Amino acid sequence: MIYLDYAATTPISDKALEIYGHIAKNQYGNPKSLHDVGTIADHSLTASRKTLAELINGDEHGIYFTSGGTESNHLAILSLARAHKEKGKQIITSKMEHASVLQAFELLKKEGFDVRYVPVNAHGIVERDALANLITNETILVSLAYTNGEIGVIQNIEEIGAFLKKRKILFHSDCVQAFGKIEIDTQKANLSSISLASHKIYGPKGVGAVYISPEIKWKALFDDVTHENGFRPGTVNLPGIVSFVYAAEEACEAILSEQNRIQRLRDIFLSCIMDHDKIIVEEHPDSKAQSPYLLGLRLKGVEGQYTMLECNRHGIALSTGSACQIGEHTPSYTMHALGRTIDEAREFIRISFGKYTDEKDCITAANCLNEIVKNRE
Repeated sequence: MIYLDYAATTPISDKALEIYGHIAKNQYGNPKSLHDVGTIADHSLTASRKTLAELINGDEHGIYFTSGGTESNHLAILSLARAHKEKGKQIITSKMEHASVLQAFELLKKEGFDVRYVPVNAHGIVERDALANLITNETILVSLAYTNGEIGVIQNIEEIGAFLKKRKILFHSDCVQAFGKIEIDTQKANLSSISLASHKIYGPKGVGAVYISPEIKWKALFDDVTHENGFRPGTVNLPGIVSFVYAAEEACEAILSEQNRIQRLRDIFLSCIMDHDKIIVEEHPDSKAQSPYLLGLRLKGVEGQYTMLECNRHGIALSTGSACQIGEHTPSYTMHALGRTIDEAREFIRISFGKYTDEKDCITAANCLNEIVKNRE
């Protein structure tokens, strides 16, 4: 099977798996326990927290480990909005966000928050003026993904962060699809909080993290919680955390070389597409604003579900969008936000490249799409 769905999840790396097994077997203590077995586990947890903070240029005291990206988005957004609601109850996001972000905003709407959706331009970028038009004295939080999980457009979070900092507005970014692929500097971008996930960067599933600047107040979702400084209940997944952080180090060390390799593969794939009038690429024309790892496509007149199943029949795994949305059988959120019709949104497929993708995979997959288009004529 040719796997081209790395944006959904990645296989765990051999070294990350080895580390997971070693910690699970040898450091099984609860980090909250006061005996030596617990102390050893706590040292590993503290070291992991420090290392992860360094990778995002943050403070280790702002790292909170979670079960993954969805929980991270929920906890970050809810804890920040509820903690600052005395300042105002307007919160802003876009309709291109991950399902977990949109769900968190819907929950806050039911609690009386005023939810606003900032429009995006033709390429999916949130422009500063569009954001400025929505901001009032009641605005307390803006949440925008660094890299969109369907078409890979990259927001200018440094510009947005500087703009929001001047207005003393909190800025959360879902960085799940960006981490390990492009540099994340929470201080340079003036980010109040970010969300991360292990299984997108060859770490184990069921592990993630939230970073909230220690300078910023948050309100715990659960009372009388002792783990993770009260941010999240439950004994931490130490083997998963240590393995996650190792995978993160590996990914961050290889960012530039892997970016270049993936860009070359993307270019090869696109060069093999025979009819660009019938296979439409949904991307930003400026490579600086486009992640090479994600490739959004539409086969005109062909439903994405059909394309996905045909590719699967030929041994190629790709998707029709975010895995957290597909089960709802609804067209792509991103396509709707970009102004595509319902029928156009249903045509959408997502190809995502990763560590084990090679040139032959790209050529085979492109030729499969060419055949699908040809056979539907």
